[in-house]
Amino acid sequence: MRKLRKNNGFSLTEVLFAVATLAIGMLFIAGTFPVAIYFSTIATERTIAAVVADEAFAKVRLYAIGSPNDPDDDIGMSYLREHWQTQTRFNDANAFPAAFGIDPIEFAYPSVPGIHISEKKYYWSALCRRVDLTTELVQVTVFVSRKIGSGTMYIGGQNRPVPVPVEVEVYGTPGGDELSINFVDPVEKTFINDGYTIVDDETGQIYRVLERYAAPDDNRIQLDRPWVPGVVLPDKVWVVPPPANGGRYPCIAVYQKVIRF
Repeated sequence: MRKLRKNNGFSLTEVLFAVATLAIGMLFIAGTFPVAIYFSTIATERTIAAVVADEAFAKVRLYAIGSPNDPDDDIGMSYLREHWQTQTRFNDANAFPAAFGIDPIEFAYPSVPGIHISEKKYYWSALCRRVDLTTELVQVTVFVSRKIGSGTMYIGGQNRPVPVPVEVEVYGTPGGDELSINFVDPVEKTFINDGYTIVDDETGQIYRVLERYAAPDDNRIQLDRPWVPGVVLPDKVWVVPPPANGGRYPCIAVYQKVIRF
């Protein structure tokens, strides 16, 4: 008798198991694309932020040396001496437009003629602090931020992100890495959150906020390193707050440089 040919194949269970394994693998692969896009965006923004900061340092020095309307006028240095002669605290360089008549578009990037300020995508703000009273060295801290949405308003009715002062105190024993936010207005509780960068008003030290605790300790924050308290207590820090109507945190990076005026 002729032997019957025997055909071997996959069972339905094996096929379903293989499809399920393939589907799970594809889900993991697909999940890497949003992460890759996110980190690519962060890397691009930080590269642009470095360029914006270099331009900001140059503009701060330019407008501090003299009046833009009269290069021979020493109004800029006079302004700095008047404000920094007796103290080494931070002074908001965003007051420069009122002092020198600087066009607000100078605080926007890209700095290309013919582009309206509403079309700019990045903004910078600067804080200036004299290093000591015997030299003309000034510590300039630049906050580089992205534009969030169209027509977005920021704290204080600003049309661009700017740092604001927030009063803080050391939480627990000195030398720790936790601070307590002393807010007067409940809105100030939202100014500092996880991942934000804060700058000490007295020393100019830059800190990264690792965690903002949940209620009932929601006025406490943990820093990336121990806090170095200043002489004047309570302390004050500068931070770019979130948009007034909510949304993504605008501050990309904070840069610092010592400039001789």
